[in-house]
Amino acid sequence: MQGEADALAIVILTWLGSQPDLMGRFLALTGIDVSALRQAAQEPGFGGGLTGFLMNHEPTLMSFCADNDVTVEFVQSCHRLLTGPTEGVWL
Repeated sequence: MQGEADALAIVILTWLGSQPDLMGRFLALTGIDVSALRQAAQEPGFGGGLTGFLMNHEPTLMSFCADNDVTVEFVQSCHRLLTGPTEGVWL
């Protein structure tokens, strides 16, 4: 399942790249500069930040799930793997 969670993080990042407004919001909220995005993506916790970004805004989460044919529950499961069992319990 860890491999699936890591793969989902890549899908989220790719999807955000096709959504300029959402990518801008993600970068603004995280404080990551676009020029440092590739390096940041290699850092521990980045995948959890991506899943958390989706889970903290239901319309964005629902849009991502519809566009990528994944369930909210799958995103939640991946988030728990990427961040630990005490994160994301609100869903």
